[in-house]
Amino acid sequence: MSDASAATAPRGTGDLRSRMLEAAEDLLAESPDNDVSTRAVCEAVGVKQPVLYRLFGDKNGLLTALVAHGFERYVGRKQSLAVTGDPVADLRAGWDDHVDFALSHRALYRLMFSPVLPEVPETADRIFELLKRTLERCAAVGALRIPAEEAAQAILAANVGVTLSLLSQPERFADPALPTRVRDAVFASCLDESAAAPAPAEDRLTAAARQLEAQLKQRATALGEAETALLLVWLRTLQQPDRPTPA
Repeated sequence: MSDASAATAPRGTGDLRSRMLEAAEDLLAESPDNDVSTRAVCEAVGVKQPVLYRLFGDKNGLLTALVAHGFERYVGRKQSLAVTGDPVADLRAGWDDHVDFALSHRALYRLMFSPVLPEVPETADRIFELLKRTLERCAAVGALRIPAEEAAQAILAANVGVTLSLLSQPERFADPALPTRVRDAVFASCLDESAAAPAPAEDRLTAAARQLEAQLKQRATALGEAETALLLVWLRTLQQPDRPTPA
């Protein structure tokens, strides 16, 4: 994955750190047991092991930095996806891109999303926030059945789960259409794209409250800050399944 610019750049600390991360990722991708040794990384870059320890502390520090680097690339990729006027289509594109990223960086993805390291980089939270932002756009057009937070948890868990299954057990999960079927099943439980049948009054009220809440978060209104905060409290109360009903 190294390019000519990396090969010819000045060998300062920052560049050395980047080259060591690149070497670690290359070795990880070639490893039959999804592991990499610090000695092999140092030999690939042409330095002694104390240099690695000075930059990363230890092997866990190296792998943690590699995971953080992977999430930074993933977030940058997500942010470059086109935002269209159809948030549901954007949601599907985001799911498919997640799978594509994993299939293009198999060893790195397994390291990023498997519970191997004691710490998860803060960058990982950005993935969840980007997903939730798209779901809030879905809510703003009335296409979300449940709160964006709950939908984001379900979608990300399913997306990661099916993708890890493809990578970890390719013989058992060999059907290339599996990610699409899982995507459609999970989306059906979270999204409401059909207006064919009228919903019960209670469901319509909950959906309207959720839609208005999402719109208030995305645009300015004539309401002041305190008025907006109070309205949001009321809208969230209307979305509670155990809210009191009129006698």
